[in-house]
Amino acid sequence: MAIAQSDLEARIAAAFPDAEITITDLAGDGDHYKARIVSEAFNGLPRVRQHQLVNKALADLLSGPLHALALETVAKV
Repeated sequence: MAIAQSDLEARIAAAFPDAEITITDLAGDGDHYKARIVSEAFNGLPRVRQHQLVNKALADLLSGPLHALALETVAKV
């Protein structure tokens, strides 16, 4: 079961309203994505913690229709 790129972007935007989000479908199959997320929510946090915040927001997708998600998180200054 795949997830639409727009749905993934909407879920991330809901969790990080100020974020600049770029989603790339890596395999064209709707379940392997790369997400670049730039947000003030990441300010002062180590990269591991930033990724944990994203993973928490997408937990139900990561345990189901989303097979792989490569993350690039950046603090917005």
